[in-house]
Amino acid sequence: MSKTAFLFPGQGSQYVGMGSDLASGFPAARRLFDAADRVLGFSLSTAMFGTGEPEGDTERLRQTEVTQPALYLHSLAVMTVLEEAGIGFDMVAGHSLGEYSALAASGAIAFEDGLTIVRERGRLMAEAGRLRPGGMAAVIGTEDALIEEVCAEASQGTQVVQPANYNSPGQVVISGDLTAIERATALLAERGARKVVPLPVSGAFHSPLMEHARAGLADALANLPLRTPRVPVYLNVSGLPTTDPEAIRARLLEQLLAPVRWTQTLQAMGSDGAARFVEIGAGKVLSGLVKRTLGRDAETMAIGTRDDFEALTNGR
Repeated sequence: MSKTAFLFPGQGSQYVGMGSDLASGFPAARRLFDAADRVLGFSLSTAMFGTGEPEGDTERLRQTEVTQPALYLHSLAVMTVLEEAGIGFDMVAGHSLGEYSALAASGAIAFEDGLTIVRERGRLMAEAGRLRPGGMAAVIGTEDALIEEVCAEASQGTQVVQPANYNSPGQVVISGDLTAIERATALLAERGARKVVPLPVSGAFHSPLMEHARAGLADALANLPLRTPRVPVYLNVSGLPTTDPEAIRARLLEQLLAPVRWTQTLQAMGSDGAARFVEIGAGKVLSGLVKRTLGRDAETMAIGTRDDFEALTNGR
């Protein structure tokens, strides 16, 4: 019997206006936005919906400590609408920050607990990025093994670079010190990489440059109430499923410095019977990665707006 996997996006998928149509169209979603504003003590919903000043709104939403709770809230707002409609799922995974959304969707963490910790995670990561600036770059058209070899060669002394996101076959993001990324970029060009594209990010995520955030996140995770999820959660660090709360807690901390093994996650989900992949929240990035990893025939759907939900329920 074929299964449905719910996927949750991470940083980079945010956009001004996200969630506004859900809040206006569904009372349950509106209540969630209101609850988030109360829990956080500021209007996250305003940061998401926008104030009509495009440049300022975009810049505010781009701040890591705002982006992460915004993406989490948007995904969980979509989930409230799907749950009211009785739409179920068999397994979950989330890309980086999205792993927290996946855990909340599966019942492993409460909404408010998840919101609080993703805000703290975003704050800690932003602070780490300011204390030790770095960058990220997407490498297109190169084997994983060659990228790993080049990163090891380009890392010299305290200047490091490593794979941060194995997004799909032929698409890997590297992360680290800017000088090490420059060395890696030159080496990759020499060895036939089709393209290396710097990414507009505020830090070297999923790399040792996030070490400053580790102790604070460890404290927050130690106090995070975790329950057994209703469905298997496929973890970024391993690409494999678990329902063990303590394994989840340990892997969430490891994820801060370790690569997101998204290719392996999707392959494992496919091997375990997933035939339909539904992206829950902002954007359609993960839907594209499913097709690049599992083939064009893989069934995908993205639900992030009221129109998306109506298309799903109307069978269009």
